[in-house]
Amino acid sequence: MPRKFLIPLVAVGAFLILIVGGAFAYDSATSQTIAPGVEVGSVDVGGLTADEARVKLHRELRASVEEPLVVQRGKRSWKLGPEQSKASVDIDGSVGEALATSNSGNFLVRAYRKVTGSEMSATVAPEITYSKPAVAKMVKRVTKAVDRPAKDASLSITANAVAPVAAKRGVKVRRVRLLRSLSTALTTPGARHTVPLVVQSLQPKVTTGQLASKYPTLITVDRTNFKLTLFKDLKPVKTYIVAVGQAGLETPAGLYSIQDMQVNPSWHVPNSAWAGDLAGQVIPPGPNNPIKARWMGIADSAGIHGTADPGSLGSAASHGCVRMDIPDVIDLYDQVSVGTPVFIA
Repeated sequence: MPRKFLIPLVAVGAFLILIVGGAFAYDSATSQTIAPGVEVGSVDVGGLTADEARVKLHRELRASVEEPLVVQRGKRSWKLGPEQSKASVDIDGSVGEALATSNSGNFLVRAYRKVTGSEMSATVAPEITYSKPAVAKMVKRVTKAVDRPAKDASLSITANAVAPVAAKRGVKVRRVRLLRSLSTALTTPGARHTVPLVVQSLQPKVTTGQLASKYPTLITVDRTNFKLTLFKDLKPVKTYIVAVGQAGLETPAGLYSIQDMQVNPSWHVPNSAWAGDLAGQVIPPGPNNPIKARWMGIADSAGIHGTADPGSLGSAASHGCVRMDIPDVIDLYDQVSVGTPVFIA
């Protein structure tokens, strides 16, 4: 090669070597400085040394991560402090990853970017850890405080009245969603640590409007005033004079239902002292059978039946049963069925 061409080539080569060497030296000298445009989570650490980045992340990122976690529902709230959640962020690891991101790629490209002040526009996701058992325990605590089953409409029954008790809706915490929201709040830098509680509304199976169809017929017995009242669609339609159990053999109080119904039944005499020699026997229909015309069994050996002694009506005269006049018991029998509620007060 002619000398006149060789000298320029050598000069150009030497210049390139000088440029490349300078770029390498500059890149090496700035390898512990994070490139502009690099963030750790939501914290800008671009242009900072590793030590400076650690200080800034301790001040801004760690404080955000260690904020108390709060679940909010209206005026009620539940708190989980950092000492329970054990939320922490790996500051050193985040700075190391930010430096690694800054030093990625060709050193010439890095040197050019550093010299010109170009930004990388890169975000490093910090490693944030927390106690999953503690968060699960918080969800359980919130659930225990908030969950409420739906309450079906019911009846308030007294001796002479039947009144509907309104149904109430229930509420149930959406536990999986709450657990996910709490995890996101703890592990997302800059996220709000107050999490609104989302609940599911539980509807009752029986509403007030359905009570009449659920209880089309109902009987109450007022032992004090010797009255039996028949209700239809929750309204009283007829009242009968009855006899109830005498002292020591009282008609049992409480809410029962008609268990069995018979026309001209046999009398299965209870094994009780008052029955004397008849105890345990079965007396067929006839003059020796005190159970006349109809039988509606309600509890143990007690029931509603007709009597041949209408003079006993309006008094405490039976051995525990509810006695009715024969025409009355036939009339009542035709208007009830097995399962009809019987409330005895």
